[in-house]
Amino acid sequence: MKTIKIPYYTSSLELHVDEANLKAVVTAKMHQYKPPMGEAELVRDALAHPVGTPPLCELARGKKKITLVTSDHTRAVPSKLTLPILLAELRKGSPDAEITILIATGLHRPTTEEEQRRMFGDTIVDQERIVVNNAFKDEDFVKVCDLPSGAEFFCNREAVDCDLLLCEGFIEPHFFAGFSGGRKSILPGICNAATVNENHSYKAIADTHSTTGVLEGNPIHTDMICAARAVNTQFILNVALDGEKKVVAAWAGDLEGAHAAGVQFIREQSQCPSIEGDIVVTSNGGYPLDQNLYQSPKAVATAEACAGEDGVIIMCCSCCEGMGGTNFERLITLGSVDEIDAYLSKIPPKETISEQWCPQIYSRILKKHKVILVTTYLDHELVRRANMIPASSPDEALEIAYGIKGRDASVVVIPDGVSVLAVKG
Repeated sequence: MKTIKIPYYTSSLELHVDEANLKAVVTAKMHQYKPPMGEAELVRDALAHPVGTPPLCELARGKKKITLVTSDHTRAVPSKLTLPILLAELRKGSPDAEITILIATGLHRPTTEEEQRRMFGDTIVDQERIVVNNAFKDEDFVKVCDLPSGAEFFCNREAVDCDLLLCEGFIEPHFFAGFSGGRKSILPGICNAATVNENHSYKAIADTHSTTGVLEGNPIHTDMICAARAVNTQFILNVALDGEKKVVAAWAGDLEGAHAAGVQFIREQSQCPSIEGDIVVTSNGGYPLDQNLYQSPKAVATAEACAGEDGVIIMCCSCCEGMGGTNFERLITLGSVDEIDAYLSKIPPKETISEQWCPQIYSRILKKHKVILVTTYLDHELVRRANMIPASSPDEALEIAYGIKGRDASVVVIPDGVSVLAVKG
């Protein structure tokens, strides 16, 4: 019997699989990668050798109003480490500049002060100007342009009314934007709800290029790049994280150039051939990404690439904060999988409902695969209404899956489904 730890909330759960059933345990090489220097040194080295731009302190010279976009409570960006370094570089170039830290929430709920203190540290919360993006507060946004898709791009005024705009974030495979990081800090990070919704329309999500690991021809990525360039994003700092959320690589500089360098590294460390199993077990990598069901399709989409025909997917996701959004909950429990997809497919891009993209992706997957959700926080009756099978532990879920696929079913385990880029054929 093999014991495998599956990330769950702030710890892990144990899965026990008979070795006769276990076909593979798939992990990103990133989790074994040994960086050439410490976390702070990696960040400082990236800032000292930016890709395609002058150093940040030089860009800051003469600037009066600077906006630094960072991620919200749903992302594991190591801001407690990176923000002090970035702020020091900015003030080295412009000691008297007014600096605003703008938290990119997308359509998520506002980041609380308690969460900010955990993410940034008390000193930054007490001494810096911090603004939390609220996509539903129309007066905070100004129209910048129309995007290639035809969507109207409304951006937070804090990013438009500044003379230096920079972003920090981290890069990992993303289930419809190709990869996270870079331009994603702007769109969806600091846009209004209408812009985010149209960028994530049924039509855009359904495009065959809107998938993990694909940037070229991806309409969602194309709009994101256009938006970030339109507001003159002059500098980014992006990092790569291992399984313990430690920085193992960093890139700084041009919006596209630095991001491309990071994507190349992530692809090398994350990409692997898909290994097909009758049962695939995965997770969203634990907290913060497993705090609600809305975030969970990220890893389920990875498992989909490894699930054989009619394969069963087991998803471990704490859902400690519940479903993750009223629209998501309403849509994912609207009816059968076919009814949900039919309803969403009729919604025009400009009438896109916030959060509809996750029910859309779940519907696509659930048409082919049964999904067993391991959660100790979410009401199991609600899980059933979302067309999934509830379980309280990985072992219980595995027994349910054996009941569906047979005792001799092959099992593939992807402990952190968000970090792996599984490629078929």
